[in-house]
Amino acid sequence: MDVPSKVLLVTANVGSLFEDPEGLLQTWLHEFLSKVSYIQPKFLALHLQEVGGKTYEKSMEHVQEFIRCLCDASVMATYNSIHAYMDEDFKSAEHFTALGSLYFVHEDIVSLKIWNFITHNWEEKIQEVKDKRIYCGNIEAIATKEKSKFPQNYFPECKWSRKGFMRTRWEINGTVIDLVNIHLFHDASNLAACENFPSVYCKTRRRALVHTIERFNSDEQNGSVPYFLFGDFNFRCDTEGVVRELTKNLNAYRVENNKNENNKVHYRNSNGDTVLTIGKKEFIHVDHQLKFKEDWLKKYDRELEPLKDILNEYPINFVPTYPFEEDPQMPMDYMSTRCPAWCDRILMSPQVKEIIQIDEWKYGMIGESACMGDHKPIYLSVRLKPNKGSAYNPHLLESLKVLEHPPLNDDSLWMEQSNCSSNSLAAKSHYIRMKPVSTSPSKNVKDNNGILSCKNEDCTSLDNDNLLLLKETTV
Repeated sequence: MDVPSKVLLVTANVGSLFEDPEGLLQTWLHEFLSKVSYIQPKFLALHLQEVGGKTYEKSMEHVQEFIRCLCDASVMATYNSIHAYMDEDFKSAEHFTALGSLYFVHEDIVSLKIWNFITHNWEEKIQEVKDKRIYCGNIEAIATKEKSKFPQNYFPECKWSRKGFMRTRWEINGTVIDLVNIHLFHDASNLAACENFPSVYCKTRRRALVHTIERFNSDEQNGSVPYFLFGDFNFRCDTEGVVRELTKNLNAYRVENNKNENNKVHYRNSNGDTVLTIGKKEFIHVDHQLKFKEDWLKKYDRELEPLKDILNEYPINFVPTYPFEEDPQMPMDYMSTRCPAWCDRILMSPQVKEIIQIDEWKYGMIGESACMGDHKPIYLSVRLKPNKGSAYNPHLLESLKVLEHPPLNDDSLWMEQSNCSSNSLAAKSHYIRMKPVSTSPSKNVKDNNGILSCKNEDCTSLDNDNLLLLKETTV
C-alpha cells in the first residue's frame, strides 16, 4: 500500500461518436482501449461530453451499447469496481448536461472509498467483491456525484444548452481527490471572436469556470480537497492575434450577404489570391492542414493566463484537439469551420502536486492518426501517492473573487446578455450601427479595422456609397 498508484485520466467530447456509431464506435474503442492496455492504470477515469450526440433524442440509444462494449472488453477484466454516471435525461432543460463520467478501479487497489454528497460522508468499497454500478437516464438523485448546470444568466443569450459540471470524490489507498467533468461554452461566431482578446466568449467561459472553482473551495458541507478538472473547456486561441499573424501584408475585404450572419472577410495577397477567409462558422487558410500544427500557434493559447495561480497544467506537446474532420478517410485533417484550438484539457488544483509524483507523468492525445470525431481525446497519466489524506488552500477564495468579477470594457454587453427573464429563454440580438463607408473599389476606402467592404465575392460591381454595416455583438 506504500507504492504509488498509476492513475489515468481521459477526457473526450463524443458527440460525433454517437452521430455515426457504425463508422466511429469501434475505432474509438480500439484506440482508447489500446491506450489503457499500454499504460495499465490502477485507477481509470473517463470523462465524456455530449453523451448521445447533438441529436441526442435519436442517438441516446447507442450509449448503452457503448458502455457495454467498454465494460466487457478483455482489457477491463481486472477492474473490480466500475462506476458510471451518464446524464441522459434530455427532457429536463434545468438539469441536462449530456455529461458522462466513468471510473474503473483495478483489483490491486487495496483501499477504496467514494464520497456521498448527501450524507457528506464516505462509502467504503470492498475491493474483493465485484462492484458494477451504471447510473443512466435521470441521475439527479444519485448521491455519490454532484452535478449542476451553470446559472442561467451565464448562458449566452440566456438560452439553455448542455453546459455544466459533474464531480465525484474518491479516497484511493488513503489519498483523497475530486474528479470534475466540465463542459464550457463555445464560440458562436468567428467574426465576433476575432474582434478582440479576451473575446466575449472567453469572458463567459472564465466566469463559469471561476464560479465552479469558487463553489468547490467554499463548500463547507463537503470540504475542499485537491482536484483534477478535465473536460471540454472550449478554450480557443487568441483569434485576434492569430488573424493578425496570418494576415501580415494582406488586404482585407468584407463580403456581405443578405443575411448578416453570413458575412465573410477575405484576406488577399498582392496578386489577389485569397489566403484566409473568415465567416461566422468558417475559418479557412490556404495552408490549413499544416499551418495550425506548427509551433507558432501555441503562443496564442492564452485563456488560462489569468488562472495560472489557481489551475495547473502539464506542458502541451500535442496539436490542437479541435475541430478534426469526422471522415475516417481524413483522420488527421482539420475542418475549415474554426481556428484549431486546444479545447480539451486536463487541469489540476495546485494542491495536487502534494499527492502525486510530479516528475512521473504523460500528457498526450489518443488516436492521433485515427478518426475519433471532431475532438481528439486527451489523457494524463500520473502516479498517486498513498496515505496523503487531503490538502486545502484557505487563501484561494480571495483570488477567485477577483477573477470572477474583473473590470471589463464591455460590462454593459455582459449585463445585457445576462439580463434574463425567468419566463423566457430567448434574448434579442444586439446590433451596433457602424459609420457609412464607401463600397466603391476604385476609392479603396477601408473601415476602422482596415477592411474594405463589398457586397459580392469579387468586389467589382458596387456603387452604393451609403452602405451601413451592422455588427453583431451578442453571443
